[in-house]
Amino acid sequence: MTLEIHALHGIGKVEKGEDVAALLIPPLRQFEPRAGDVVVVTHKIVSKAEGAVRAIEGDEEEFKKKLVESEAVSIVRRRGNLIIAETRHGFICANAGIDRSNAEPGTMILLPEDPDRSAHRIRIRLEREFETALAVIISDTFGRPWRRGLTDVAIGISGMPAILDLKGTTDWAGRELEVTEVAVADEIAGAADLVMGKASGIPAALVRGLDLPPGEGRARDLVRPVDEDLFR
Repeated sequence: MTLEIHALHGIGKVEKGEDVAALLIPPLRQFEPRAGDVVVVTHKIVSKAEGAVRAIEGDEEEFKKKLVESEAVSIVRRRGNLIIAETRHGFICANAGIDRSNAEPGTMILLPEDPDRSAHRIRIRLEREFETALAVIISDTFGRPWRRGLTDVAIGISGMPAILDLKGTTDWAGRELEVTEVAVADEIAGAADLVMGKASGIPAALVRGLDLPPGEGRARDLVRPVDEDLFR
């Protein structure tokens, strides 16, 4: 298998009300999208297009604290100005996913209201345009418990499974796998981030060469149920 990851250049500044799929079409044309291609889009441009942006009022840190608390369904941990929160989507992340990076001065960007729905709308529009079956992932940058550094993960998915369940298959030695589940959507999001980067102004990428089984996953499939969580 050979995997290709292509940065999608030229999308530019995104404003409220813009059609993200329409912005993706011109840079995608040069790659002639094929069946099985995955388009990965950072949530920032989706949030901006959907108006999930708030103007900062008063003291910036106090405003952010109140905004995080309003977006969270529960607070998991606090340390100084850092809040680890559970969002209404079920994600456990820093500051309920609220971010100031790549935001216009004086604003903060929230997560999309329903990233799976947003991914689905983008996918349907792109499939109609290119007349082929595609998948779309909306990504965000998360930290990880017990590991340093950040990586991109899938917060919205359409047109592909979120998880590859390998239970019941065998490894190279013939042993049956009993618990192995691969977070393939997160792996693709992390791989795409290698060509998008945090400061490059490239908010999307095309991933080609994957051999994914058919399926229609959702980002919530990646959220571990509370009764399986050993640490909360």
